[in-house]
Amino acid sequence: MAKTILIVDDFESSRNILEKTLANAGYNILKGEDGKEALKRFDGSAIDLVITDLNMPNMDGLTLTKSIREIRNYQYVPVILLTTSTKSDQQELAKSAGVTMCMAKPYNVETLLMTVKKMIR
Repeated sequence: MAKTILIVDDFESSRNILEKTLANAGYNILKGEDGKEALKRFDGSAIDLVITDLNMPNMDGLTLTKSIREIRNYQYVPVILLTTSTKSDQQELAKSAGVTMCMAKPYNVETLLMTVKKMIR
C-alpha cells in the first residue's frame, strides 16, 4: 500500500511541484496551504510523513510541528521542514519544535526522494 505524505506550503506552485514529484514516485498526497488547514488532516487519516514550509500565514511550520507532536496518534510522524534559512539558531528552533529534518530550499529532487524513502519505510 502506498504511503501518504502531507505537503504544507502557502505557495500553490510549490505544493504542486512537490505533489507531482512525490506522486510520480508512488506516494499518495494530501495538501494544505498553511498549518491551520493542515491540522484538519489529522482526523484519523493515514499520514506517514509531513513536508512543510517554514513561513506561512495563519500557522507556520514550527507551530504546526509542535501541534502534531501533541496529537497522540501522530506524535511520531516524521516532519521535513523546507526553509531558505540555514542559520544554526533556526535549526535549533526546528529541532526543539520536533522537526525530524530541515532541508534547504531550493532542494535537490533526488536528495528529497532519497530522504523521503528513508523516513517512511
